[in-house]
Amino acid sequence: MDNDWLKMWNARFGRPDYTYGTQPNGYLKEKLDQLEVGSILFPAEGEGRNAVYAAQLGWQVSAFDISEEGQKKALKLAKKRNVVLDYQIGELQSLGYQPEQFEAIALIYAHFPPNIRSNYHKLLVSYLKKGGYIIFEGFSKKHLEYRTINEKVGGPKNLELLFSIKELEQDFEGFEILELKETVIELNEGTGHVGKGSVIRFLGKKK
Repeated sequence: MDNDWLKMWNARFGRPDYTYGTQPNGYLKEKLDQLEVGSILFPAEGEGRNAVYAAQLGWQVSAFDISEEGQKKALKLAKKRNVVLDYQIGELQSLGYQPEQFEAIALIYAHFPPNIRSNYHKLLVSYLKKGGYIIFEGFSKKHLEYRTINEKVGGPKNLELLFSIKELEQDFEGFEILELKETVIELNEGTGHVGKGSVIRFLGKKK
């Protein structure tokens, strides 16, 4: 990933406040609360709010991001909440995760650059056990309309960084689709996601 991308995230996460708050994403919380505890991976985990919540539930949590500033905030939050995270810095292919290592993978606003996204998704699938779950929430391509009206809702400005149902179906073929929908929700996550936005939510089980 290029230096501008890394600089952007380090600048965003380098501020004292937690950009997206310290509470877990609502969709993630809803789904995690229904699953049996096991091992879970959080890609592009940023400041750690979701990983810390999973650890509080008793999950064995792994996470990664390219931002060292995000990692610092995540580990600080984990210490405050008395939980442990295995949080690595780097790009996915260099982090040493193993085939079928995890019972769940949570992709929460993990908007990877378009030139690597499909490859990342397919690599992540290989790390998931048969019968394991993908929990996904990200901004849809329709989200640009909402971002134009209200920049406080956040999300990428580049259409190619946003998701479509068709792209997700292609990247996660071979999954039993338990839920896959595009919907408009009211976001209230820190200062980074505030207001109405268009998202895609996906819960899939690996066949």
